[in-house]
Amino acid sequence: MPTILVIDDEESVGEFLREVLEDAGYRVETATGGYQALELMQKKPPDAILLDIRMPELDGLQVMERIQQIDTGLPVILMTAFGTTEMAIQAMKAGAFDYIIKPFNLDELILTVKKAVTMKQLSSEVEALKKDRDGPEQPPVESMIGQSPPMQAVYKTIGRVAGSNVTVLIQGESGTGKELVARAIHQNSGRRDGPFIKINCAAIPENLMESELFGHEKGAFTGAGARKPGKFELAHQGTIFLDEIGELTLSTQAKLLRVLQEREFDRVGGTESIQVDVRILAATNKDLQRCVQEGTFREDLFFRLKVVTIWLPPLRERMEDVPVMARSFLQHYSRELNKPVTDFSPEALLMMQQYDWPGNVRELRNICEQAVVLARGPVIMPEDMPFCLQTTSRELRETAVKPGMTLKEIVADVERQVILKALREHNWNRSATAQALGLNRRSLYAKMKDYGLLS
Repeated sequence: MPTILVIDDEESVGEFLREVLEDAGYRVETATGGYQALELMQKKPPDAILLDIRMPELDGLQVMERIQQIDTGLPVILMTAFGTTEMAIQAMKAGAFDYIIKPFNLDELILTVKKAVTMKQLSSEVEALKKDRDGPEQPPVESMIGQSPPMQAVYKTIGRVAGSNVTVLIQGESGTGKELVARAIHQNSGRRDGPFIKINCAAIPENLMESELFGHEKGAFTGAGARKPGKFELAHQGTIFLDEIGELTLSTQAKLLRVLQEREFDRVGGTESIQVDVRILAATNKDLQRCVQEGTFREDLFFRLKVVTIWLPPLRERMEDVPVMARSFLQHYSRELNKPVTDFSPEALLMMQQYDWPGNVRELRNICEQAVVLARGPVIMPEDMPFCLQTTSRELRETAVKPGMTLKEIVADVERQVILKALREHNWNRSATAQALGLNRRSLYAKMKDYGLLS
C-alpha cells in the first residue's frame, strides 16, 4: 500500500486528508511542521508528499528544498490557497510535482496523488532494473568494506547525499567507522578537491574548544601570541567533520548554530565576522534526542544537524561482513609486517563470527593485526587468535546443550555464563554487575552462591 506524507500546520487539515486518502486506498502519515516531516521521512520514506506552502518554522519551499536533498525522485504536491498560487508556480519551477488549490476538489486531489504515486513507482522500478544490471551497491571508498544489507543501505544514502551541501549527522557506536562515512561523502562531493578537516570534540579541553573551531586573535587570552585560524577557516570551500559532537558545551553549541544558520563566525577576541563556505558533517555515539530531553544538547542545533541521518550498524548486526573484512585486514597487515600469512582457518573465522565485537570494526582490525603477529604459519589457527576470542569460543562450547540436559539445567547453565561474563566485564564488582544485569545485590549474591562463583 503506497504511503502519503501530509505536511500541514493545521491538524484538522491533516486529519481530513488522512480520511480522504485512506478511503482511496493509501496509508497516510501526517506532520504539522517541516522538522517533524523530515524526521518521519528518515524512518519510513513515503511514496509522495502533500505539502502546505505556508507554515511556521520552515515554509513549504524550504521544506521541499530539504526533501529534494534527501531524495530527488520523491514527488511533492504543493497545497496552496488562491493568494499563494504565484509561490506555487515558483515551486513548480524548483521541482515540485504539481500543486492543488484550497479548498480542495477531492476528485482532482485523488487524481493528482495517483499520478504522483505512479511516477514514483515507475522510478523505483527503473532503479531496481539498473541495480539488477549493475549488481549490488559498491562502497563509495575502497576502505569501506562489506556487502551486507545494512551496509548497502549506508552506501545508497551516501550516494544520494554526497552531491549536495546538506548537513549530515552520522550516528553509531564507537568503532563503527563514522569517519570513513564522512570521508566518503566528502570524496564523492563537489568539494572533493577542497580540504577535509576533522576535529574530535571529545579530545579538546573545554577552554580551548572555541579557539580550535573559530580561531583567535593575538592577545585574545594568555598565551595567544599570534593570530590563529580555526578549523572552520581551514575548511573553507571544503568539508569540516565534527566527531563526537555530543561533547560540545551549550555555549559552543550556540556558536556552532550561528555558523549553520548564517555561515559566519567571529574569532575569539575578534570584532569582525568571517564568512565561510563549508559543508558540515557531524558524528556521535550518543543518543542526541535523549541529550536534548536532558538539557545537555540544544534542540534547535539538533534539528539543524539531522537534516539527513546515517545510522552505522554495529558489527554484531552484520556478521556476514566479518570474513571479508578480516581477510582484507589480514592482507594489509601481512604486507605491512612482512609476514607470509595468507588466510584464516575455517575454525578461526568461526571464532570471529561467534564474538560480539563490542569495539566494532576498530576492534576487528586490531585483532587481525594481533593474529598476524601471533601466527606461526601461513594460515591463522584458533590458537593464534587473541585470548578474548578464545575465551568466547570456550564459553560457547561450555554452554552448548549436552544430550540428556533438562530445560531447567540448560537455562541454569546459560544464566551462569551470562553472570560470569558480566562479572568479568565489571572486574568482579558486584554492585556494577548487579546494576548491569538488572538485579539487586542480594539476588546476585544468591545466584553467585548457587553457581559456585563466590570463590
